[in-house]
Amino acid sequence: MAADSNKRYYRKHVDFFRLLEKIKLWPSRNGTLHGIREIHYKGEYAEITTHCGQSFMVRNSKTSRAARWLRNKWMRNTCKKCKIPDWKLEKYSKTYFTQSYGSELQDNRK
Repeated sequence: MAADSNKRYYRKHVDFFRLLEKIKLWPSRNGTLHGIREIHYKGEYAEITTHCGQSFMVRNSKTSRAARWLRNKWMRNTCKKCKIPDWKLEKYSKTYFTQSYGSELQDNRK
């Protein structure tokens, strides 16, 4: 029964920036999973800096490539420079996204 208590459920179409804040992982286009160091918000966009030093702008979109890849857990490998710990990967593997059940990740930044 302890294995069930480690499962995390989130709503499928939550705010993308709140999801990134919670998971702190970014899937690159080539299938590599990176760890997020910082997120700076600039209106509808955010500047993300990874642990390996990459920095880029992303748009707040629930249906973007990155959002879909995070929800579906599509990745080939993890970034060697980011050194994502095993506990974080295990926690991410036990995270489930459903349409009608789970945390809505309410915005508390106001």
